[in-house]
Amino acid sequence: MKILWFSWKDPGHPQAGGAEVVGWELMRRLAADGHEVRLVTSGHPGAPADEVRQGIAVLRLGGRWSVYWKAFRHYRRNLKGWADAVIDEINTVPFFCRLYVREPNLVFVHQLCREIWFYQMSWPLKLVGYLLEPLYLRALSGSRAVTVSESTRADLVRCGFRRERVAVIPQGIALAPLADLGAAAKYPEPTLLSLGSVRAMKRTHHIVRAFELAKQEMPGLKLIVAGEMGPGYGERVRRLAAASPYRDSIRCLGQVDERTKSEIMSRSHILCAASIKEGWGLTVSEAAGQGTPAVAYDVDGLRDSVRDGETGRLARAGDPADMARAVVDLLRDPAAYARLRRNGWELARTMTFDRSYQAFMGVISSL
Repeated sequence: MKILWFSWKDPGHPQAGGAEVVGWELMRRLAADGHEVRLVTSGHPGAPADEVRQGIAVLRLGGRWSVYWKAFRHYRRNLKGWADAVIDEINTVPFFCRLYVREPNLVFVHQLCREIWFYQMSWPLKLVGYLLEPLYLRALSGSRAVTVSESTRADLVRCGFRRERVAVIPQGIALAPLADLGAAAKYPEPTLLSLGSVRAMKRTHHIVRAFELAKQEMPGLKLIVAGEMGPGYGERVRRLAAASPYRDSIRCLGQVDERTKSEIMSRSHILCAASIKEGWGLTVSEAAGQGTPAVAYDVDGLRDSVRDGETGRLARAGDPADMARAVVDLLRDPAAYARLRRNGWELARTMTFDRSYQAFMGVISSL
């Protein structure tokens, strides 16, 4: 088949996250299976306008907002009628392929923004985005859709999509789980880990506060904050850590390479996640594969990736004190900790992108 894929970010984009990992893993498997795949995406510093990577023809047009118009024009001039299937990957804003593409097409939605607009955008864009999102999704609600979590499917149904036309494919993880859980050596002192881009919607400052509250009951507790810490919110978190009465027990590493990422994941005792919402808590599943259970807020995406009381613990959304209590309770109960750790590791070993791809191909074939 010929597959045309629209996405505003590719995995090399400075703002790329878990959604781009999932999309790329599916695309490269399509290419490896002999399908012709073209990705139309936005440009970013240092990236060529066009290239072929792992069998995928990548074309970069415009920037954050102009990519949508330029992708439409490029399709009309050069790609109309070329594809057997067109994928409109929605990451904040859709390409609205349903309105101009004649070929079979579907929307790929990792998560809806909803409250995220108020954390990631400035006025008046945050209000405009929040009000417009359900309207433009309703305009696309006649489309077939695919996502990675039941939480996102429920969101789409609330926006007018028919439940039976929204397929949920299993989430995969790129970081290979440990071959032997017993071989993972933890840090000498109990250590919490916050991993991922330090952005307002991730609420990393809640994790710092939860750590401070838990530290009052467990004096040996440590915290590692790893992930890109840009200007604005990232600097705010750095200042918060520097001003903490427990600053000597907090390490802010900034962005880390894959080797360091796997090391701190496997050696930490608990991963903490406090996002407003997620499509799926990818770092939660990756950490589970490295032998580290999570304590996360009970929100969309995180409640999909954390099975409360089975592979990790869920705390009340927006409540650092409840997160701190869950951390302390788990660290003080070695039997429960060992059980959650093993369950999460065993589940992560089943989360392969090959399974995701097989389910995705079922959706493509049904078009």
